[in-house]
Amino acid sequence: MTHAHCCPIRTALLAVAVLIASITAGRADEGMWLPNDPPRRLLKQKYAFDPDDAWLVHLQRSAIRFNGGGSGSFVSADGLVLTNQHVGAGAAQKMSTAEHDYVQNGFLARTHQEELPCHDLELNVLVSIEDVTPRVNAAVRPGMDFEEAAQARRAAMNEIEQESLAKTGLRSDVVTLYHGGLYHLYRYKRYTEVRLVFIPEQDIAFFGGDPDNFEYPRYDLDVCFFRVYENGEPAKIEHYLTWSAAGVSDAELVVVVGNPGATSRLDTVANLTFVRDTLLPMQLNEIRRREIMLATYSQQSAENARRAQRLLFGCRNRRKVSLETLAGLQDPAIFHKKVEEETSLRAAVAKDPKLASADGGAWDEVAEAVKRLASLYVRYHLLEGAAALNTNLFFDARALLRLAEESQKQNAQRLREYRESNLPSLKQSLFSTAPIYKDLETARLVDSLSMLVEMEGADDPLVQRILAGRSPQERAEELVAGTKLDRAEYRRQLAEGGLLAMEQSDDPMIEVARLVDPAARAIREQLENCVDEPLREAYGKIANARFALAGTNLYPDATFTLRLSFGTVRGYHQGGQPLPPWTVIAGAYAHQAKHDAQPPFKLPRSWMEHQGDLNMKTPLDFVSTNDIIGGNSGSPVVNRRGELVGLIFDGNRYSPVWRFVYDDVHGRAISVDARAIVEALKKVYGATELVQELGQ
Repeated sequence: MTHAHCCPIRTALLAVAVLIASITAGRADEGMWLPNDPPRRLLKQKYAFDPDDAWLVHLQRSAIRFNGGGSGSFVSADGLVLTNQHVGAGAAQKMSTAEHDYVQNGFLARTHQEELPCHDLELNVLVSIEDVTPRVNAAVRPGMDFEEAAQARRAAMNEIEQESLAKTGLRSDVVTLYHGGLYHLYRYKRYTEVRLVFIPEQDIAFFGGDPDNFEYPRYDLDVCFFRVYENGEPAKIEHYLTWSAAGVSDAELVVVVGNPGATSRLDTVANLTFVRDTLLPMQLNEIRRREIMLATYSQQSAENARRAQRLLFGCRNRRKVSLETLAGLQDPAIFHKKVEEETSLRAAVAKDPKLASADGGAWDEVAEAVKRLASLYVRYHLLEGAAALNTNLFFDARALLRLAEESQKQNAQRLREYRESNLPSLKQSLFSTAPIYKDLETARLVDSLSMLVEMEGADDPLVQRILAGRSPQERAEELVAGTKLDRAEYRRQLAEGGLLAMEQSDDPMIEVARLVDPAARAIREQLENCVDEPLREAYGKIANARFALAGTNLYPDATFTLRLSFGTVRGYHQGGQPLPPWTVIAGAYAHQAKHDAQPPFKLPRSWMEHQGDLNMKTPLDFVSTNDIIGGNSGSPVVNRRGELVGLIFDGNRYSPVWRFVYDDVHGRAISVDARAIVEALKKVYGATELVQELGQ
């Protein structure tokens, strides 16, 4: 074998090319790809699959984003929407009462007239994407300091969104990609008239409960159906997913279409170190205390348990996610992998004089910004993040106060949440008629005020002013008892009264919001100017370096916007034992027997009554290598023909670390099989009309 001599720059570029190849072509299943920029070359190479533009547009228009979190899809021409039970349960709980607990006991509407209106659910369908990077970047002129740059960038984004809203009538959001490498304008059609059609019992939707969460094998029917309306009639939908009759097979290519919430795979090692050593441990401590508080509240009565159910579920889910994520970052092999990737990229940049001059200092800039973040984060989280006043009543008080104040400003100068294009969604939530339970809000506020005292100290001047000479228990009881913000009509009245009404209000929760807001705004401004903007500019340089070396064949971090994930149905090994690609309905009954039918391993009565009617060999849940993260819940899983074959509802224990690094050796996405959904609808629930609408 002969050896050729390579120049240093070429060698460094080759190293980065190899690195990128290992991230993409070597594992084409990794990636949360933009719908307007799928990995066509990789799909051809690995799967001999080349989706055309019509196929991509159809999936995009069929997919749905639940504005409060989660994904879904249209599955009929009459506005029928499919998602997870745990995505839809929040809306179902808001319409539940002590007499009708739709989350625990389920619900089925056999006619349109029986469908239940949701209080405040907003569904978004992505209509178009436009690259507005040049305009956003042009707003930041040479010589601007970080504060000026942040304000200029925010103004440009607000203006672009306002112009788009006025021109199209569509919800318009400028989305930051590659940490500031690109800016895209996403336009959505909003649906706010939404009704509940079907939701199964909690005991089958979350069969196995917390012990089985993020585990596999699983035996859950985590599904839910809504319907969108326009002008009082079911919406007429052009693009919707048809149901697969055949289902999926082992090793088959499947595509997940959904809205992954947030990943940090482009983060530097300095940033990840802060997350591993500081941020996640602090978050876990907060989650644990909230979980204890909510569990204690729930144990006081059955009604308390119903009221706190979704909050407690969220806490337990976050605990598991955070624990597994932390475990992944604490794994030396995983962390070393991130170190190696960064080292290779930095070496390539250093070898190119032009890149080294323009972008070589970016990693040090990130490290400095992260140091500032570490010094600011606790107070930011307590005040601007409202962790110190963790109650819906305070959230609404502050939203009303800021709505009044920000509305006095030009749109370009407003905080991002109060930009003109976001106001319809903000008001949809703010004026919700969903019930607010004051006893639950009191328990939440007592806990968070106590945490404020612990973290900031009882002698802190602002802490003393918030408590007003009371204990956290006394102050929480006083504030919640005295406020009228639990009434939607009162919130609307205050909003209509504008700034004068807010200044004159003697509502105690409004008074606390006025007290806290100057400090919260100050710490927010400090963090945005001293951390966010430096990070954005530094990560923008890193993104530019990546583009220069390898083009844009790397997907951006998740941003709770529509992405495509390509993977295969595939089992894996755990503890030396092979786990199959899917489970079957018979396994649910065996799982119950193994645990002596003790909750949460007790199937609902409907499933016991119809046990003899079910085909026990029907696939129930399956695993695949699709790249997902929180926010993908409810995402449809489709085959090459675009037919629906499953519904994402979870990942296994190895998937939470996908926030930072993807690996398909053990990590898997978990889906409900479309065949099980139809089998249960037919034989357990007798949902004949619904099955017919699905074309089955």
